[in-house]
Amino acid sequence: MKFRLLALALLVGGGAMAQNPYIALQGAVETADGIVISQPRTVLAVDVTAERDVTLSGPYARYAQKFLGVRAPLTDKIAWTVTGASVALLDAAACLDAPAPAEPSRNVMTYARAEDEFARLQADKNDMTVLALEDAAREAANTLFSLRRHRLELITGEAGENVFGEGLKAALDEIARLEQSYLELFLGKRIVTSETRRYVVDPTADKKQYIVCRFSPADGLLPESDLSGDMVLLQIEPSGDTATALEASAKEANVVTCRVADPSVCSVIFGGRVYARTTLPLFEFGRTVNVALPRRK
Repeated sequence: MKFRLLALALLVGGGAMAQNPYIALQGAVETADGIVISQPRTVLAVDVTAERDVTLSGPYARYAQKFLGVRAPLTDKIAWTVTGASVALLDAAACLDAPAPAEPSRNVMTYARAEDEFARLQADKNDMTVLALEDAAREAANTLFSLRRHRLELITGEAGENVFGEGLKAALDEIARLEQSYLELFLGKRIVTSETRRYVVDPTADKKQYIVCRFSPADGLLPESDLSGDMVLLQIEPSGDTATALEASAKEANVVTCRVADPSVCSVIFGGRVYARTTLPLFEFGRTVNVALPRRK
């Protein structure tokens, strides 16, 4: 007789009964292909999203209020926050497949402009004269206001009488770019990035709370073992409602053993706040029943 061992049966996306994730064959079942041994279990994928907010202080930050009339951050700052989470059933194959290799990356350095740092050669540096920081800030502020005056003259037609159409648009775009460069010298830069990491949880019947990962406002998402961060928890609340109309009566002789999943509430919690809550079928908190097979005519 031909035997097949099916270690993980009937998770979403696999098995003949995958259309109903709330019930699965359990134990040994004889089929046309041989005997299938099934042990239903649930694997959960918990995705946690964190946002990294970086503030870079501009080189002229201390003079922003004096020359521009606004306050600017005087020190660099990095802060992480948890912004979202989700929890869902995970296909068995996803647990066994190796992750795809990382894509090749290319880093191009520029001295004129960079996203996460200030230009090496500042935009207001027009000659070899070495100015005191306050004098350099004053010149940068004067240039900033001059750019705004020129933009207003172009818009109102007081200057650039032969500049129109695409030429006018290109001129205004360039002025906006230069204005942003000068403003950054005073107000600094803010770079916000987001990342989502997936954590795999194998629930067991004797445990209803799991440490998915840890989180630190200074370092972001951390491994479960890193005690420097606070816990991001997965909390499971079984409903106890595993009744099914498919359960056979005691009189039925031709039956098959199945496992009925419990519709459990799964919540991702951090810092006392619930970031995700959904109801999923968990076999670990379900029960085993007999289902009557159709009578053959």
